[in-house]
Amino acid sequence: MPVDVDSRLHLFRVEPTPFLDHEPVLAPSVAKSLELLRRERRDPEPLHAVGLEPTKTALFVGPPGVGKTMAARWLARELGRPLIILDLAAVMSSYLGRTGANLRHVLDYAKSVDCVLLLDELDAIAKRRDDRGEIGELKRLVTVLIQQIDDWPSSGLLVAATNHPDLLDPAIWRRFETKVDFPLPDDETIKTFVVALLARYLPNAEAWSDILAITFRGRSFSDIESEIAAQRRAAAITGAPLNAQFATLVRSDSLSKADRINLATALVDTGIVSQRAAHQLTGVSRDTIRWRTRGDKSNGKRAIPAE
Repeated sequence: MPVDVDSRLHLFRVEPTPFLDHEPVLAPSVAKSLELLRRERRDPEPLHAVGLEPTKTALFVGPPGVGKTMAARWLARELGRPLIILDLAAVMSSYLGRTGANLRHVLDYAKSVDCVLLLDELDAIAKRRDDRGEIGELKRLVTVLIQQIDDWPSSGLLVAATNHPDLLDPAIWRRFETKVDFPLPDDETIKTFVVALLARYLPNAEAWSDILAITFRGRSFSDIESEIAAQRRAAAITGAPLNAQFATLVRSDSLSKADRINLATALVDTGIVSQRAAHQLTGVSRDTIRWRTRGDKSNGKRAIPAE
């Protein structure tokens, strides 16, 4: 394995048999793109029959924590190949010209093995060459990358991920055959993700998914998973019931009035808390909660009283 000649650090990490704690929960458009990549790589014969090769390079774009790295790990697992992850901390060298050589060593090695290579945080090494604030060394990295991507073998899969696509050099952007946009999860995706995380620990995981989809709106998968793990730890240490501990996740200060009412109603309808507790958690009056739940049961014919 290539190492930096000065620090002797390995220039990448290898996961010989990629492992996932749980199956990825992805937006339909993302899931469709990944499934197409998987099918191309596992059965390239239909492409070969019409003179085409499977996709060699893919660029994953999206904010932090939305599943880009997990998607690369899933692809490697599904293809039965090791996952190689470029270690930027080891590759970046203070010596002029060394960083480009390190990057070339990693890419040359990855070409020689049957693997999925992940270049995470691509914008750190492939910034626009017209940025006057960047030094010549980083600009030379772009040239190295362009040459390596153009020469990438059809037997391997190169995946790059970035949180800042606007920083990428246009020439790098054009080199990737497939671009996959990873959005923040919507309410339905959050519900599915919460159930996947809680089903083993809470019998009412489905009920909590309706509630947490509102409180976690606009958050990434990584943020949601960290929050839920923190509450499980707190419950284990304090001995508090999980339901009571998860109730502390209910936040309504940044929600609209309609969302606060929906949240309060969901808390009561699922039987997780009483009307009084829902009022304390959301600030919605008990009269409003009472009228809303009764209105739902009568097909919404009752008006919601003013707060």
